[in-house]
Amino acid sequence: MTPKTKLMVVMGTRPEVIKLAPVVIGARNRPDDFETVVVATSQHREMLDQMLETFQIKVDFDLDIMKPNQDLSHVTTAALSGLHDVIGRVKPDWVIVQGDTTTTFTGALAAFYHQISVAHVEAGLRTFDKRHPFPEEINRRMTGQIADAHFAPTTLSRDNLLREGISEDAISVTGNTGIDALFLTLGSIPEKAKAPTGNRRLLVTAHRRENHGEPMERICRAVLRLVDDFPDLHAFYPVHLSPRVRDVVFPLLGSHPRVELGEPLEYREFVEEMNRAHLILTDSGGIQEEAPSLGKPVLVMRETTERPEGIDAGTVRLVGTDEQRIYSETARLLSDDAAYEEMAQARNPYGDGKATERILSVLGG
Repeated sequence: MTPKTKLMVVMGTRPEVIKLAPVVIGARNRPDDFETVVVATSQHREMLDQMLETFQIKVDFDLDIMKPNQDLSHVTTAALSGLHDVIGRVKPDWVIVQGDTTTTFTGALAAFYHQISVAHVEAGLRTFDKRHPFPEEINRRMTGQIADAHFAPTTLSRDNLLREGISEDAISVTGNTGIDALFLTLGSIPEKAKAPTGNRRLLVTAHRRENHGEPMERICRAVLRLVDDFPDLHAFYPVHLSPRVRDVVFPLLGSHPRVELGEPLEYREFVEEMNRAHLILTDSGGIQEEAPSLGKPVLVMRETTERPEGIDAGTVRLVGTDEQRIYSETARLLSDDAAYEEMAQARNPYGDGKATERILSVLGG
């Protein structure tokens, strides 16, 4: 009998749970092939717990490292120490990390110290600017140098890895597991809940570190101008729990009658909101991948993106954090039906919902 492959899946933030949930579920549905251990650093406690409950994922080890106003030094040292201990106890065949968080990098480094193979889901994304996004660009580059199996979502991501000297034999182009999670979730939502509402709805999300402070203020001012100038527009903004975000957003946007500020949503609820939206303003990476599968144009409020495939395909447009540019680009989509439809109908370049199958076929080979 072929021995099982022992997988240790490491996650610490909401996006990691979303994109690793299909892998965990897929592996646990194959108990004859895989033994699956899930470790949470809890880098982001509340939002992580929401996602674990949504996907009904049982955590085997919880490091519970989050503390108020934590900085990167604390997250890095606490996660590295805790993960090093757990890997020594579990002794997996593979440690699986996803994306570009501090949990991702420390999980890969801890596995390397134990000489355990590392699988990197969503490998090869690059902006080629080490300060944007910060610290994610460096996290994913360093993880790429450690990993033994690189699961690139697109051919462009594969090519980035090849240019960095990664062996072609170590790279698999799989599509993005975020699309797998989206399709899993859509299948559980009643048709009535999927239907868009009658009003035009602007979904806003912004929380990245590089947008704290003045950039966040510019984003809020642009949203205020949009709802003032388009009377049929209703903005909905589920606000990140970070005080650096909330201390800006609530004073600037909290009193407008057509701006609704909410708490961070469970993933299923957020998928419903994306589906109801007319268009989306965001600085999120995952939304750039998911929303095009729902036919929603995405304007990205960042100076750079590690996901240029969406821009090339026409599903995404990079608008930065300049107030006037955010306003004018959004206003154009609200006023020009042809421009809107061109983005809404573009093909999603990020996958077909079968990334998990491709990943597990490599790890179980």
